Formats: sequence, structure tokens, C-alpha cells
Amino acid sequence: MDILQIVLFGIVGALLLTSVRELAPQVSFLLTLLISAVLFLIALQRVTGILAPIERLAALADVNVLFFATIIKIIGIAYIAEFGAEIARDAGVSSIAGKIELVGKLAILVLAVPIVTAVVETVTHLLP
Repeated sequence: MDILQIVLFGIVGALLLTSVRELAPQVSFLLTLLISAVLFLIALQRVTGILAPIERLAALADVNVLFFATIIKIIGIAYIAEFGAEIARDAGVSSIAGKIELVGKLAILVLAVPIVTAVVETVTHLLP
């Protein structure tokens, strides 16, 4: 799907939501969830295509692939947490959205500790 089709899908979905929200507010949230999930899956499909080139770059730069994998996981967590928080905000529960963002940030922090540790160890070894 090219970007124009994706944007048109989003616009048609938004227009559909606007009309359904007035007639059946209960259904509008489910429709929001469905449209958002389809858009997210399309985005996820596009992102998976960049993993192989990144791994090749890591190998060329002689960098541990584990670090690149961790960075990709961190980026994925950030996007997924943001997606979940926006869905919660659309449902009108901003307190849950805040908790989703907090859990996402904590998960990122946990994944980042080994990378920060490796950087500090490298700098420590370089200094006399």
C-alpha cells in the first residue's frame, strides 16, 4: 500500500467515525480500534523491511548486533506505548493513557541499561 492509499484509508475511517459516533457511540470506539489496528499493522509491515539493512550495517561497522536489536526494541516499545496511549485517550481514559506511557518508559529504561553500561565501560577503558 502506498502512502496515498494509507492516508485515504485514514481519512475515510475518520469520516466514517464521525458519522457513526452520532448514531452509535458504543460502536465508534470499536471502529476506532479497528482502523487504528489496521494502520498500525500496515506501519509495522513497512518497518520490518528495514531490519535486514540495519543488521548489515551493524556487521560492516563491527558493532555488536545485540545493541542494534536492543535499539530497535526500544523504538518499537516507544511506538507501541504511544499507540496504546492514544487509543486510551480516544476512549476518554487519559489516566490509563498516562500509565501506558509510564510503563513504556520503564520498559525502555530496562532495555537501555545494558547499552549505557557498555558505553561507560568502553569510555572507562579508553581513559588512562
